[in-house]
Amino acid sequence: MVSKIILGVLAVVVVAVLWLKLSAVRITGGEARALVEGGALLVDVRSEGEHSRGSIEGSINIPIQELAGRMDELGEKEREIVVYCQSGSRSAMAKRLLESNGFTKVHDLGGIGRW
Repeated sequence: MVSKIILGVLAVVVVAVLWLKLSAVRITGGEARALVEGGALLVDVRSEGEHSRGSIEGSINIPIQELAGRMDELGEKEREIVVYCQSGSRSAMAKRLLESNGFTKVHDLGGIGRW
């Protein structure tokens, strides 16, 4: 009986995680490039080490753990911003953090490989 309950809870957790992953609204590489060409700020939220080993040209690096304290570097809250990271987890967190702090035009590219 206990193992059935554990399996049920595990199944609910797996479905919830998959739903969150699939429901993340991301833009395509082409959309990101068009936004950046139009003046959007491109923000790499990976660590400084990851950024130094390779990044998208023109991006600024603000690691996710520093983002809350460095939002003043992003300019006006109405500015178009594209965030990216290595796999998409940190960029999704960055998008939510920025939006919860009043930024209105934040776009999540996801992982750098989508560029």
